[in-house]
Amino acid sequence: MTDRFRVTLAQLNPTVGDLDGNADRAMAAWQAAKDAGADLVAFPEMFITGYNTQDLVMKPAFHIAAIETVRALAARCADGPALAIGCPWVEGAELFNAYLICKGGKIVTQVLKHHLPNELVFDEVRLYDAGPLGGPYAVGNTRVGSPICEDAWHPDVAETLAETGAEFLLVPNGSPYYRGKFEVRLNKMVARVVETELPLIYLNMVGGQDDQVFDGGSFVLNPGGVPVVQLPVFEETIAHVDLERTPEGWRALPGEFVLHPDAMEQDYNAMVLSLRDYMRKTGFKKVLLGLSGGIDSAIVATIATDALGPENVRCVMLPSEYTSQSSLDDAKRVATNLGCRYDFVPIAEGRAAITHTLAPLFEGTKPDLTEENIQSRLRGLLLMALSNKFGEMLLTTGNKSEVAVGYATIYGDMAGGYNPIKDMYKTRVFDACRWRNAHHRPWMKGPAGEVIPVSVIDKPPSAELRPDQKDSDSLPDYPVLDGILTILVDKDGSIEDCVAAGYSRADAKRVEHLLYISEYKRFQSAPGTRLTKRAFWLDRRYPIVNRWRDG
Repeated sequence: MTDRFRVTLAQLNPTVGDLDGNADRAMAAWQAAKDAGADLVAFPEMFITGYNTQDLVMKPAFHIAAIETVRALAARCADGPALAIGCPWVEGAELFNAYLICKGGKIVTQVLKHHLPNELVFDEVRLYDAGPLGGPYAVGNTRVGSPICEDAWHPDVAETLAETGAEFLLVPNGSPYYRGKFEVRLNKMVARVVETELPLIYLNMVGGQDDQVFDGGSFVLNPGGVPVVQLPVFEETIAHVDLERTPEGWRALPGEFVLHPDAMEQDYNAMVLSLRDYMRKTGFKKVLLGLSGGIDSAIVATIATDALGPENVRCVMLPSEYTSQSSLDDAKRVATNLGCRYDFVPIAEGRAAITHTLAPLFEGTKPDLTEENIQSRLRGLLLMALSNKFGEMLLTTGNKSEVAVGYATIYGDMAGGYNPIKDMYKTRVFDACRWRNAHHRPWMKGPAGEVIPVSVIDKPPSAELRPDQKDSDSLPDYPVLDGILTILVDKDGSIEDCVAAGYSRADAKRVEHLLYISEYKRFQSAPGTRLTKRAFWLDRRYPIVNRWRDG
């Protein structure tokens, strides 16, 4: 009986819909596994289609093409290790999220996902049928059990596999990042190991897909919950895991063990990777953004530079008569520090033309928010013109605090194709700027050092749309605003919860009102990196028309 079993883990970055490209990546990993003498090469959940496919997977032409792609891949991988890969599967009129086991040039086993997640960003009950509880599959004389992602978050699938002869568990995942997610996964998998007394290999996808970021961080546990392998986060890697047969059963041998960075670094890496992949997977090469001299546009410019390189980032200052000299100086310093292109496009002439055009209609009215928003919308028009002319995707720069309460101008500073900081509250943006000034990593394409001047971080936030304007004129101070939003949005709490936490009832009710009436703006906003379990888009879905208020 074989005493060693080698599994090659392909922690890779697929692209949704790129069936041939994903198959080629799988083929290259399979070849690496063959060269390393592996018995099995494993890929994440739904790897051949990419993940999360949303409704695309229900299109018959798509899921049939995906299955045929795996059949062709199996034929190419006939002479060598077995191949396990995520793919949709059809039986009769039912569509399943499946894990296909390929040997000898054919698909020989289909593992069908039993527990379909239907929360947060997942709608799998809408997409798939639930498979039955099944048993393990054989690779040589070794029996492997593969709970698919959510299946390993519940005890029944793993217990059934153990009871029917599985000798170790291989869990393929498409598990997207949110802050603190790794600890949640680890705790769930330790529970499965304790219950089954089997080694467990947790294999996760890596890469950005729309708002979601898959962070990798695959790991291996021995009975007792002892971690022996831990792969890096936000990084593609192919790793070989060796298991050895002992009198007590299979045990994984110690292998690569990478310590994971803190939450701030992971958030920042997520924003960089999600933008980089969004650009690469949609075909854009360059970006531009309005650089105001404020902290939000500064951090977005820095993220863009780290993701794409300074040669692919255009920063545009669009001043009005309300733009302070400090903002002019700070914006230019940010662009210079990063090494990006810097363009100076005053809006005074265009604004005067618009004011003249509207004068007959506005006669007899007083200047108000309308005139302020014209400035923002004119900037949006000019930035979109540059985007159209030069094929550069416009980034929008609103933080989660502003996105939540609608402190942004629709068709103005909300214009753009992607927003890396959409799920980061203002107070955390300050922290992210300080962190980036103090840290540099090999995956960053921007320069090291203090790229965001302290003057940008320390100045009072202002939209600069009227004389001496401050954000605090319109909103509670950001520590108060973010505290209330954390309760109302992230914790789904109530006005009473806010009061119990020490916030004034008036502030809480005002923020709640702004949150609800701004839903229409968020409905039309650009996608952005998901960093929490309550990001605006798939995690939190509220009606636009909503008259309900809490108390």
